[in-house]
Amino acid sequence: MYTRNEYLKNIPSVDEILRTTEVQELLLRFSRVLVVKAIQLVLEEKRKMILSKTDESNFEKGRLSDVSAQLIEAKIAEITQPSLKRVINASGIIVHTNLGRAPLCEEAIASVVEVARYYSNLEFNLVKGERGNRYSHVEGLLKEITGAEAGFVVNNNAAAVLLCLNTLATGKEVIISRGELIEIGGSFRIPEIMSQSGAKLVEVGTTNRTHLRDYQEAINEQTAVILKAHTSNFRVVGFTAEVEVSDLNTLGREYDIAVMLDMGSGNLVKAASFGLRDEPIAQDAVKSGMDIVTFSGDKLLGGPQAGIILGKKKYIQALRRNPLSRALRIDKLTLAALEATLRTYVFKPEHIDDLPVMRMLMASESVLKKRARTLTRLLAKHNTDLAVAVVKDNSQVGGGAYPLDDVPTWAVAIDPSPMTVNDFEYLLRTCNPPIISRISKDKVLLDMRTVFPDEISLIAESISIVVT
Repeated sequence: MYTRNEYLKNIPSVDEILRTTEVQELLLRFSRVLVVKAIQLVLEEKRKMILSKTDESNFEKGRLSDVSAQLIEAKIAEITQPSLKRVINASGIIVHTNLGRAPLCEEAIASVVEVARYYSNLEFNLVKGERGNRYSHVEGLLKEITGAEAGFVVNNNAAAVLLCLNTLATGKEVIISRGELIEIGGSFRIPEIMSQSGAKLVEVGTTNRTHLRDYQEAINEQTAVILKAHTSNFRVVGFTAEVEVSDLNTLGREYDIAVMLDMGSGNLVKAASFGLRDEPIAQDAVKSGMDIVTFSGDKLLGGPQAGIILGKKKYIQALRRNPLSRALRIDKLTLAALEATLRTYVFKPEHIDDLPVMRMLMASESVLKKRARTLTRLLAKHNTDLAVAVVKDNSQVGGGAYPLDDVPTWAVAIDPSPMTVNDFEYLLRTCNPPIISRISKDKVLLDMRTVFPDEISLIAESISIVVT
């Protein structure tokens, strides 16, 4: 029996391993730098494994120090995999922030590929033959859809809020209800964004009730903006009161103060069309007379990550002149995807379900139940011997939208016994591509609302592999 120190001494050096015939063959297929990196990682893991052993009597002679070409090749495969990869979203959360939010429509994908592969007229006016404005590619579409006087786009909605407040309220006061001082995903807080903008926060009202007089009493010569913010995943229910947008607009005009609405997720389609509680859409906010409206591009809108700003022309022009706008600008790929997405709203409103987010929201229960039954049949065909059932459940919109609304769905519930649900959920995440599920009532659920139809057979094949 070897001791720990003897095992550590027996670990071969990188040079010794490189001289072996098997590893010399690897060098014909992979770069020397990559092979050496893989060997170093394997050796490091070997050392850690040996040092972690507490009982030397469990050491097996000759095995812990072995470094085979197969082990090195497996490590090469591991380290050369892309970190950012496709996953199958079977969680039932449609706008899943951790999974990249909105999948793009086919037109947007095609546009991104073409603009990425070739040169483009990003900032070139083809008619005049001179430098152009990158935002011209989407501003007209935004105005057409919403009726806004002008539009602008930055890299996300937090940036949109930052730019607006920095432009209009640096060194001045911004009034906001205490009930809207929320923290959004990634620990970004409205008060901190306001602070970074250089504006001074003025809280009015209480957490659950804010009245028009609260805003009015806070106005002084230092007041630059009245801000109303969507509360994202946070809701106060019961004894509550908030001021209507129209009343804030009237107040702003009375005192010649800009009124701004941060819509958060933002939507261009009435939610009632897919069975959710109706909330104001961006068009309503613009029509109400709001000076500035901001919202995300990669949530309910169904496009790429972007912060969309709509509003009165004089305010949008001020944003464009702010040097910070260059630091927050979007690139050509985002513009290509956003333009294609917006073109769907303008030119193909009857095919709004071309956008994956809308298609998922609008999918009928009968269609989802059929998909769930298809998956159960495929699992049986693969002889997985798992206890599976088609069950009715609820999906979530996600992305901070409609936190109190459940969306009825159908899912496949799997009892992986004798394996635990946590172990099975982990195995699904190790598949290629990884499958992201959810656990409910000691079952692993695969929600069909967020699974693309062509992924069903792939799920069945992957599960058959992990359970064998």
